[in-house]
Amino acid sequence: MSLVSSLKHSIFVRIYGGLLIVCLCVALFAQLLMDTINKERVQSYRENMATGAFYLVSEGIGHQDSEAQREYWLSDASSLFGSTFKILPIKEVGFSSSELRRFDNGETVVRYITQPTYANVYHRLPDGNSVLTVRISQVTEQQVRAMAVFLLDDLSYYSTLSAKRSRLAELSEKFAFPLKLKGINSLSLDNDQMARLRRDEVVILFQDTSTNQGGSSIKIIVPSEINDMVIVMGPVPLFNWFPLNLIISMVLISMFLISLGVYALIFPLERKLQLIQVGVNEVSEGNLDIQVQVIGQDEIARLSATFNAMTSHIKRLIESQRELTRAVSHELRTPVARIRFAVDMLADTEDEESRFKQRDFIDEDIESLNGLIDEMLTYAKLEEGSPKLDLEAVNLKELIEQVVRETNALGKDIKIVGNPPNAKVTAIADRRYLHRVIQNLAGNALRYAETTIIISAGVKKGDAFVIVEDDGHGIAESDREKVFIPFSRLDDSRTRASGGYGLGLSIVSRIAFWFNGSMSVDESPELGGARFAMTWPIKPLTQTISADQITQEQSNRSFDS
Repeated sequence: MSLVSSLKHSIFVRIYGGLLIVCLCVALFAQLLMDTINKERVQSYRENMATGAFYLVSEGIGHQDSEAQREYWLSDASSLFGSTFKILPIKEVGFSSSELRRFDNGETVVRYITQPTYANVYHRLPDGNSVLTVRISQVTEQQVRAMAVFLLDDLSYYSTLSAKRSRLAELSEKFAFPLKLKGINSLSLDNDQMARLRRDEVVILFQDTSTNQGGSSIKIIVPSEINDMVIVMGPVPLFNWFPLNLIISMVLISMFLISLGVYALIFPLERKLQLIQVGVNEVSEGNLDIQVQVIGQDEIARLSATFNAMTSHIKRLIESQRELTRAVSHELRTPVARIRFAVDMLADTEDEESRFKQRDFIDEDIESLNGLIDEMLTYAKLEEGSPKLDLEAVNLKELIEQVVRETNALGKDIKIVGNPPNAKVTAIADRRYLHRVIQNLAGNALRYAETTIIISAGVKKGDAFVIVEDDGHGIAESDREKVFIPFSRLDDSRTRASGGYGLGLSIVSRIAFWFNGSMSVDESPELGGARFAMTWPIKPLTQTISADQITQEQSNRSFDS
């Protein structure tokens, strides 16, 4: 088989390829999700950062008494900020419902445009009918310093220290970072930064990620009109984009590790399936002696155990079929020959009494053929695994008494002794097949007993049992396993004289198998003849169970053991 064909039909390649496709799809989905989340995060970051600054501008506009002062202040603010502030009617812009909700919450709206790159920032003024807007191409240090100036301008309307602190606390709710008044000596500033503060310059401190677990940030130190006091704005967190290169590297490493793990998991599975495939190929070529190695305790191992049980069952069926075919040809020959002889006698004789006698012989042989065919059909049905077991609670006392009555009705000069348990003892079994077992054992004992047969039943240690024993000659220990072989006769002439076809005990043995039980034969300690015993486990009362299901349960138990 070529390499390409091997890869095409390899379950490992298909499963592993499918997992790789899934991993790639997951990685692509993760990338798209990350981009979407980042867009939402950066938009929220822009609007949160802008809200405080534009609130200060709107407050500064509100502090102006006249329209001329208002325009003059707004012109100065634009020069300081580096971008032109405008006031527009709110209806002229056209805001969405979500943007209007942000205005209702006192927040700022940012509309970011990618081509060309700029952002339009809007903040609703206290009159509710107009908005303050500005276009920003990029955030610069000039704008940061302008925000500090706007803050100082706002605080200039509060004369006392406590009022300024209260105002800062109020403004902190509008900003995405804290605003505090602190002593200049409490800050770790170098000489250059101290000198700049004395010159009323704004100092910006950068704090790296390595020293800040929350990410990179800046602090804005603003000199105040209070001696030895400064206003600290921040830390202001800088937006932290997910590092794409690191994410891609982690995805690739994760896929590699997943691939190794999947390979480690799937390789044993493929090996087990290959072993089963070898077994299937052997069976297809006619080798029923093959046994697949059972490895582990997973579903494939159970499949291997079931496969072994199946091949053994098929082998047994084929051997049984061969035995049945040979035995049938042998067993049918005698009654057919007798019928042919009787027919010839009918043709040759004119005596009416002789004709009636030959007719009776023919009827007896036909009855014998019917019995043989019935036995063979029963045995074949049990052997091929098709019977349905209608499990129910069987009263053993009633069943033993019924078999005793039926056996006595045959009119044999043999004493039939029943030894049933008490009336409350029951066993889970198929009553029809259990009756057949006891009846066949009793019929077999009846042929060889001299005076007495004892039929017993009961339940002991979770197992039910039925026992039939007689006072005949018994069975030699070396021959005890042979009695369950179809058409087997230990003493051919004696068996023919006593009747039977050699199938009764074979049928009993197969019923015991489908009951998940066992048959045994030994010497009766009380009567001295043969003692046949069948035992089977007590099973929960269930619905109809097929014999094939019992075969599967047996293979599972042999696998577990």
